[in-house]
Parts: sequence; C-alpha cells; structure tokens
Amino acid sequence: MGVKGKLIGSIEVKCGGYSIHDIFHMRTHHIPNITPSKILSFEFHQGETIKVGSVVCWKYNDDGKDKIAKQVIEAIDPQTKSITWKIIGGDLLELYDSFTIITSCDDQWITWTFLYEKKTEEIPEPLVLLGFVIGMTKDIESHLIK
Repeated sequence: MGVKGKLIGSIEVKCGGYSIHDIFHMRTHHIPNITPSKILSFEFHQGETIKVGSVVCWKYNDDGKDKIAKQVIEAIDPQTKSITWKIIGGDLLELYDSFTIITSCDDQWITWTFLYEKKTEEIPEPLVLLGFVIGMTKDIESHLIK
C-alpha cells in the first residue's frame, strides 16, 4: 500500500472565485483557448456537460512534456462551488495509485485540493502539478479581468 497524501493550495483572484468556478463548471471547453500553453485540449468522453458521472480528458503540457488526464466527475456541490474530479487514466496514474482533484471557491479565493496515494514512498509530492494548476488559474483570471 502506498503513502497517502493531501495537498491544498489556495490563490486569491481579483475576478472573484465564482467567475473561475463558472469557467470550470459551465465553459470548461474554453480553457484550452484561455491558456493554450498549458491546456492543449479538453473533450468529453462520456456526457456533454460537467455533471456527476461525466468522463472528460485533458491534454496538457507540463514542463515541456505533453500529458493526458482522464477524469470522471464524482461530485458537484453548488453550495461550496466545488467539483471533484477523480483521475481514472493518464500520466498521473503512473506515479499514483489514486489521485483526486477538488476545485472549490469562495468570494475571492480558488482552492485546489489533491488527494492521492503514491505507489512508493520515493514518488515526489505533486508540488509541480500544484504550481501548474495555480498558473492555469492565473491565466484564467487574466482572461476574465481583461
């Protein structure tokens, strides 16, 4: 059994957390156009909207390497403006037995929570990925406040 971890990062956003949540919930397909250097494509594999049970695939560029993350939407909470994305395929599962990403927001904050189980103790904590999603959040914020 691998080592379980939880990593949380929050960033203040000038455009309001709810605006960014709206992009992830209702206009996810626009993210590759908003941050093309990071997100190469987004597509639905099952379902047509972000709802519980939808399966989506992200192609992204992480440190010069093209990667894939296939996810199922496990939960959406309209009260906390959160979406739970469970990784079911792709590059992250080469290092982690399980990986779940929770996006949530409040008035001026976006919070990213990673719940994961590393395959071995030697696997690094996903700090680079946290930096990646914070950078993506900043790109979306810049787009929204133009």
